[in-house]
Amino acid sequence: MASTARTAPAAPAAKRDRTHYLYIAVIVAVALGIAVGLAAPDAAVQLKPLGTGFVNLIKMMISPIIFCTIVLGIGSVRKAAKVGAVGGIALGYFLVMSLVALTIGLVVGNVLHPGEGLHLTNAIKQAGHAQVSSDALPPVDFALSIIPTTFVSAFTGGQVLQTLLVALLAGFALQAMGPVGTPVLRGIEHIQRLVFRILAMVMWAAPIGAFGAIAAVVGSSGLAALKSLAVLMLGFYITCVLFVFVVLGAVLRIVSGLNIFSLLKYLAREFLLILSTSSSESALPRLIAKMEHLGVSKPVVGITVPTGYSFNLDGTMIYMTMASLYIADALGTPMSVGEQIPLLLFLLVASKGAAGVSGAGLATLAGGLQSHKPALVDGVGLIVGIDRFMSEARALTNFAGNAVATVLIGTWTKEIDKERVRQVLAGQLPFDETTLLDEGRSAVPADDAADDAEVAGQGGDKELAKA
Repeated sequence: MASTARTAPAAPAAKRDRTHYLYIAVIVAVALGIAVGLAAPDAAVQLKPLGTGFVNLIKMMISPIIFCTIVLGIGSVRKAAKVGAVGGIALGYFLVMSLVALTIGLVVGNVLHPGEGLHLTNAIKQAGHAQVSSDALPPVDFALSIIPTTFVSAFTGGQVLQTLLVALLAGFALQAMGPVGTPVLRGIEHIQRLVFRILAMVMWAAPIGAFGAIAAVVGSSGLAALKSLAVLMLGFYITCVLFVFVVLGAVLRIVSGLNIFSLLKYLAREFLLILSTSSSESALPRLIAKMEHLGVSKPVVGITVPTGYSFNLDGTMIYMTMASLYIADALGTPMSVGEQIPLLLFLLVASKGAAGVSGAGLATLAGGLQSHKPALVDGVGLIVGIDRFMSEARALTNFAGNAVATVLIGTWTKEIDKERVRQVLAGQLPFDETTLLDEGRSAVPADDAADDAEVAGQGGDKELAKA
């Protein structure tokens, strides 16, 4: 008996997490960027490509990560109705929260009246009209633009919703194939590991990107723009903070029983990344990985997060509301409530047509005003100088809204492991910063992997089947 006894293998030594040095470096880089922007503004503006290059590296990884996540999520679910339920609940929630955000911005804008007493020059008028983007599409054209030209172009065009469509089709096809499709799922799972490992490598360039982005913003805008438009900026930031911690915090506590501060602390590194790059897209891949690690199922994460990045833009809604009222007051043509509501509902729809447009907040505002109330486009130039600073608040609020939405939808669809959530938020199950994945968890159902092993005649190698 002693000879047959098998001793358990020694646990591998835990790898030391050195990524905290990375985020310390990001903080230092932001401080240096601000200093350079104030001390040598002309030179600082020339550093913008550093920030742009880093964000582009992150964007390069978004399509493959979304594809792998959604295909694995849907392909591992045997009932298509469950996926449809997740999508329907998500879109309904996004619409309601967008209306709530618009309403809050409407109330604050009518209380502050930040645009009163400003003067409009011809230069400002021209700057405003220059922001009208031809990339923002009307609703019908936007719907058609979701369909990629080819299967491959969905990955090369940089359009998140095109990738989402192709991934949904592939996921449902693998779902219909049953056990026969399991080898494909296992292959995609390995590709996902590769993609996340590449992303982890790219993240080490974050300090350089943060330095260039912040230096360019401070150098191009300086303090003059901040002083002249301080009321609007402060009002917008305070409104975003109240929306996240009061509105989203209350909904999260009531529905999921979670504390908003615990969730945001868990996502602290992602918020730092967004703050330093002014782009919520830079944190999209990490949000997907962290929500899965938190305990939300792959189908919920795969559908909610990418869709939310186009349709759940709470910060952008607040921004467009307050900016519209600010511009109307600055032009000496304040709008009555009866005029405000139709304009803002129009902007709610128009914002969906600008999904994926660079600088979508300002471009959407200018395009929406051009279509619905052209007289106000002249005043868009008033906020061009501080738009980049406001874009950080927009991005942070949008990101927080999508993180909360993922937890809420997971709770409503009973696709969340509440015990795991408790352990993760308590720090008992730390996130693996080196792989961005939980290596021991697989999306391939155990029964399908076993069937696949029999079909292929492979009795071993069942690690991926252990979920």
